[in-house]
Amino acid sequence: MKTSSPIVTTRHPRGNPESEPYLQIGEVAERTGVTQRTLRFYEEKGLLKPPARMEGGFRLYSEEDVRRIERIKRLRHALGVSLDEIREMVEAEEEKLQLQAESSGHLDPAERRQKLARALAVTEQQCALIRQKSEQLRALLDEYESRRERYAAALAALDRELGAGNAEP
Repeated sequence: MKTSSPIVTTRHPRGNPESEPYLQIGEVAERTGVTQRTLRFYEEKGLLKPPARMEGGFRLYSEEDVRRIERIKRLRHALGVSLDEIREMVEAEEEKLQLQAESSGHLDPAERRQKLARALAVTEQQCALIRQKSEQLRALLDEYESRRERYAAALAALDRELGAGNAEP
């Protein structure tokens, strides 16, 4: 019978004053469908911020970390983007959320405009990356469609040839 490791409650190392439950690396790997090695790799490449640690050095991940891992997986699989591009997009998304939070406060219109302009620029960068990947996928699809059409034409020609050889005089 499999037992899960304990959820640890501790102060968030990134400045969040509220306590929140943490998951150990095995739990996060199981929950997100990525390996522990992949989680360590994401941390090494800067896709994940260094996790909190227990006394024995065990990594502890927050729900925020789990959501980030899910976004990374979605981008990686849906767009076929590199890890560097994923990091840029995830960081841009976090920057937009931060800008939203800041602009919802009591800022004067000039400051709000500056924050919104930055959010727009970040979103335009994300759109450009997605457009680029979409164009690359379209080119790949066109290549395979062309290949499929050639194979279908060759198969049809062969079927006609075989059909003509089976006809009785």
